[in-house]
Amino acid sequence: MATGFLTDTTVCIGCKACEVACKQWNQIPADGYELTGDSYDNTKHLSGTTWRHVAFVENPKKGRLTGDVDLVALAEDVREQLPGGAELDALGRWTFMSDVCKHCVEAPCQQACPTGAIIRNEFDNVYIQPDVCNGCGYCVPACPYGVITKVPEDGRVFKCTLCYDRQREDLEPACAKACPTNSIMFGDVEELESKAEERVAELHGKGYTNAYIYGTPEVGGTGGIGGNHSKFILMDEPESYNLARHPFMPQDKVAPAVAASAVAAGVLSAVVALAFRD
Repeated sequence: MATGFLTDTTVCIGCKACEVACKQWNQIPADGYELTGDSYDNTKHLSGTTWRHVAFVENPKKGRLTGDVDLVALAEDVREQLPGGAELDALGRWTFMSDVCKHCVEAPCQQACPTGAIIRNEFDNVYIQPDVCNGCGYCVPACPYGVITKVPEDGRVFKCTLCYDRQREDLEPACAKACPTNSIMFGDVEELESKAEERVAELHGKGYTNAYIYGTPEVGGTGGIGGNHSKFILMDEPESYNLARHPFMPQDKVAPAVAASAVAAGVLSAVVALAFRD
């Protein structure tokens, strides 16, 4: 059975309980507290010491989905009650998303690993074996999502294990257990896909036709990756959440690069030949 995550961003409240639970259970060191100036999100991004990251995305002058309330419609109602029809330009849309390793069906990081440290375990999760990793870092640029990073103090790479130790004891991952709104769901990949389709259909029925599933082979799984076992229900373009619109295998770019190099070499040779013709 393949297991994975389904993260519903429409019910995420940005509490970061999943971040804390992940660090606590996996005994990951704290990253310190630094005021980045980028919104209220001070954990910045996924890293070798942050395996779950709740992104705070601010989209000015767009409505914020909060339960069944659309603040754009609410703003129109409020504007009618303001003197002179004042504009609510300060109104913005807040989007929260708990990001994590996508556990790609065809994982580029696994294909780039020269030591076999990155494997698929019995739950079909992409798992890094710490005792086999030699810190070469080849997997870092191979990941199309920027998930994997090296830990400077250690030299090796680390990422979400989908709480492999908890799964072996028939427990759900710590982040899903800690989520107070059930934004993070864990289970069989096929069952999660069915839940995602039902939720998107529900949102469409309420008028939120921009809702869709990210991480299927059709969306966020093209280029030979074949989809993700960590899927997301999104309300905006993938780039708004710092997600790749068209993730790809590194080798997919080899043929076009070789062709472009050959054309450039041919043009350069022709120019040199013309220069020395006379």
